[in-house]
Amino acid sequence: MWQFFEELKRRNILRVAIAYLAVSWLLIQVADTIFPAYGLPDSALTILITILAIGFIPALILAWVFELTPEGVKRDQDVDRSSPASVAAGKNLDRLIIVVLVLALGYLAVDKFVLDPARDVELVEEATLQGRTQALSESYGEKSIAVLPFVNMSSDPEQEYFSDGISEEVLNLLSQIPQLRVISRSSSFSFRGKDIHIPTVAEQLNVAHVLEGSVRKAGNRIRITAQLIDARSDTHLWSETYDRTLDDIFAVQDEIAAEVVAALKLTLLGPSPHVERMKPEAYTLYLQTIHLLNQLREEHLPRAEALIRRALALDPDNIRLLQALGWVNYQQAGVNDLSADESCELRQVVHDRMLAIHPDHPAHPLVSRLASPYL
Repeated sequence: MWQFFEELKRRNILRVAIAYLAVSWLLIQVADTIFPAYGLPDSALTILITILAIGFIPALILAWVFELTPEGVKRDQDVDRSSPASVAAGKNLDRLIIVVLVLALGYLAVDKFVLDPARDVELVEEATLQGRTQALSESYGEKSIAVLPFVNMSSDPEQEYFSDGISEEVLNLLSQIPQLRVISRSSSFSFRGKDIHIPTVAEQLNVAHVLEGSVRKAGNRIRITAQLIDARSDTHLWSETYDRTLDDIFAVQDEIAAEVVAALKLTLLGPSPHVERMKPEAYTLYLQTIHLLNQLREEHLPRAEALIRRALALDPDNIRLLQALGWVNYQQAGVNDLSADESCELRQVVHDRMLAIHPDHPAHPLVSRLASPYL
């Protein structure tokens, strides 16, 4: 046994094993840190560990059979272990082991005193956020809903702005009901164009109900179909089809919100929310403007401004149109090289006009903030 151990030392097997394990450990620790930053799944780290584990035995076998010398790789039987070159090779391997161990200790120190506290803070913040979200969700019980983007059933694909606008308007209307938890537009609209399985959508969004529908627009006529679904059982609670003229579009949205309230048996503590009216022609231009702004593309801003100013020419004292103009001004300030004072001045004009028309108007939170000169 002692002779075998001496043979392992003579062939540098122990050195190779220590070096291999040290390098492998260092690689695993570094990979555990950087893999998540590149979005790699947990399986990537598992694969790396498996590859390193499998390679350990072949590495020892190669070290037993071959020797790395200044002249290259030679078979062990052809190497003179007493030669200066062989002794130097062993010392070089010792130096490699020392360097790797120093790097490993350095990494441990950095991980413990720098990275680990930062991770702990992040984990605490994430756990706190999850706890708040869970508590908020549980406080509403079954009174939660996601409004999916209504499908454009018109023959013209360009009419998608209208179907999107209707579903977003209904979402905003429902969000004004304090007793109802409504999922944000960005989350709900992420399912656009996908093969939707309602229970799966509800599970991902953590809601009990889903509102979906379709919109068909032909000239001044519209057909809106809406259906409320109990997501857990995948059953319909309510559905309706509205054949109306464009003049009745706001009444339809109010009716949809009222039907949702009734179907969910909500007891409203205040008056039922209502969509603010505007002239139908101006409303069409308004929906086109919002559709462009939601795409967050710089090249769309001039057209969005032209559309909303056309709408204001038709309905100059409409608060919602003025809010949208404030939103346009805000987005333009970031791309038109306006100074802070110029940007504030543009929004101040809109803000003052809104206050002059309706001082107590409960403005849409997002657009009101964007229209404010104090942003």
